[in-house]
Order: sequence, then C-alpha cells, then structure tokens
Amino acid sequence: MATTTTCTSTTSSFMLTYATSTVHPQDLTPSLLSFKPQIFPVCPLISDRKSSNRINFYSQTEAKYRPCRVVVAAALAAEAEVGEEVEETEGEGVGVATATVTPTKPKKGKAALPLKRDRARSKRFLEIQKLRETKKEYDLGTAISMLKKTANTRFVESVEAHFRLNIDPKYNDQQLRATVNLPKGTGQTVKVAVLTQGEKFDEAKNAGADLVGGEDLIQQIKGGFMQFDKLIASPDMMPKVASLGKILGPRGLMPNPKAGTVTTDIPQAIAEFKKGKVEYRADKTGIVHIPFGKADFSEEDLLVNLLAAVKSAEANKPSGAKGVYWKSAHICSSMGPSIRLNTREMLEYKLPSNV
Repeated sequence: MATTTTCTSTTSSFMLTYATSTVHPQDLTPSLLSFKPQIFPVCPLISDRKSSNRINFYSQTEAKYRPCRVVVAAALAAEAEVGEEVEETEGEGVGVATATVTPTKPKKGKAALPLKRDRARSKRFLEIQKLRETKKEYDLGTAISMLKKTANTRFVESVEAHFRLNIDPKYNDQQLRATVNLPKGTGQTVKVAVLTQGEKFDEAKNAGADLVGGEDLIQQIKGGFMQFDKLIASPDMMPKVASLGKILGPRGLMPNPKAGTVTTDIPQAIAEFKKGKVEYRADKTGIVHIPFGKADFSEEDLLVNLLAAVKSAEANKPSGAKGVYWKSAHICSSMGPSIRLNTREMLEYKLPSNV
C-alpha cells in the first residue's frame, strides 16, 4: 500500500501543552503579550485510507489549541528575556564584588601604627639622613664619627647596635641569650634590687644594692612595685620568685642564671651591673639589640664598647647556627637613622695600641 506525505499551511506545529498549566496570561507584561510568535508547519504522515479523518482531527485541534500557542510562545519569550537579565545581573554582580572591599577589623597595638614608608619624618631627621648613604657599608671609625653627628637632639641620646644573625630562636639550639661587660659603661645609673635571706642579706647591702629584701619585697612586687632596673636573686630564693614570673617576665626582669641575675656571688653581680654589664637576647626574628653607650661618649669609648658587644655575640654563637652567622650589622642613635657596618671589617678590626 502506497503512502503519501502532504504538508498544508492550515496545519501548524503543536506547542507543549503542559506549559499552559503553569503560565497564565494575567502574569505576563504588556511587552510580552505583544510578542508575535512564529508558527512552524507540521507535515504529518497521512495514509490514503485515513487521510480525511486525520485532516479533520488536525483542524479541530488547531482551533482548540490556538490560544494556548500564543500563551506558550509568549512564555518562552519571557523565559529568554529573564535569562538574559539574569546573565546581565550576574555580570554586574561580579564587577561589584570585585570593586567593593569588605570591611576589616580595626588593628590594635603595634599593628595599628603606620608603616615606616608612610610615616611623616621631621625636618631634622630628613636633614641628618642626608649625611649617610642608605645601602652603603661603612667601616667602624667612619660609622661612629657619623653616629655622633646624627645625635643632635636637645637631650643626650643613647646609642645602640643591632645585629641580624642567621638563627631561628624558635629552635632551642638556636637561641641566644647572654651578657656583655661594657668596659666604658652604659652611661646610665642602674638601680639594683636583691632578693636574698640570711647572711647574704648584709652582704648585698654592703655591696651597694639599692634594695634588699626577701618575702616582703616579693609581696611589694606583687603589689606593683617596680622601682629598680635589675633584680638579682640567690638560688635559695628562686622557688619563691617563681610566682613573679607573669609580672617580671614581660618586663625582662625575671632572674635567670644565663643573664647572671641568679648567683651565689651577689657582691660581684651587683658590681658588674653597676659598672655596665648589659643583658641581651635575640628576638623572634633573630636580631640582637644592644645599647653600648651614650652619644656624649668619646669616639674611642664607643668603639671599645661596640667591639665588646661584637665579640660577645660572636663568642655566644648558638650550636645550631649554620651557614653565614652574621647577616648584617647597624648602629644608630635613639633618634637618628641607622648606619650599616661592613661586617667583615668589623669582625677583623683590632683596636689601636693607644686605645
């Protein structure tokens, strides 16, 4: 039996009728209702035997679902426009997200201070900064002479040495904590307090201690008394001094055998700290800060004290330090710019015979 395929203009494509259950004409905007849908013809396969019945069926269906086709076509157009709007909104949202900055918590303490490059320098500092080149390394004699020129404030400035060492203090074998006896003193009056008992009580007083006490002095410290620069303790007092750790530790005043502040020879310890014994330790970045005098010292005295500090840091090199131990060395006054030293020349420097 032969079959023929006919395509008439009166028969149109069937749209998905299930969409009519979810789309209503009253929900559409006037712009969407004015949309003119395109009607695509459908070419059904019609057999010779049932061609007339099927043509009637298609004609009836065409009349029945003609309103639905308009609604469904408008719904599809609305969906396309909504999709474009969503894409545009997402694109704009990405731009806004990248442009806006989320608010951060306000910084406190040292973190709240402006960065070094953002700080406003005084005219005095900018003038004395021109006396030295930023990245140039100077020999000891030139550096100390320049240091005295930069200390031109109305008060007597302290002078400090800063050594950057190749150590990581978070490891026990790379920690550095020691003392150095400055031959020319520190230029400061040191107030020494002593915690002891028994016979050593009178020894400490006779040796020149400013404060001497036992449990009574411990109670005063717990109450907030801090009128001293160094605290020396005899070994038999350490179990009682342990309760002061939270008070003295953050201030660097806790007695420690490595610092020479826990000793049986109290008169000698008092004399050393009075003359200029300085305790130092490496901070968490491996840098050592040592004050070695005052700006009104002579150049020879500053040179002697500086070399004593260098030799002490070299002699107390931690066992875990590897590679090049000295990374850099700087000296400065308390209100002046830093001056970089030539580390090789510094380590090989020898004092003249007349100094």
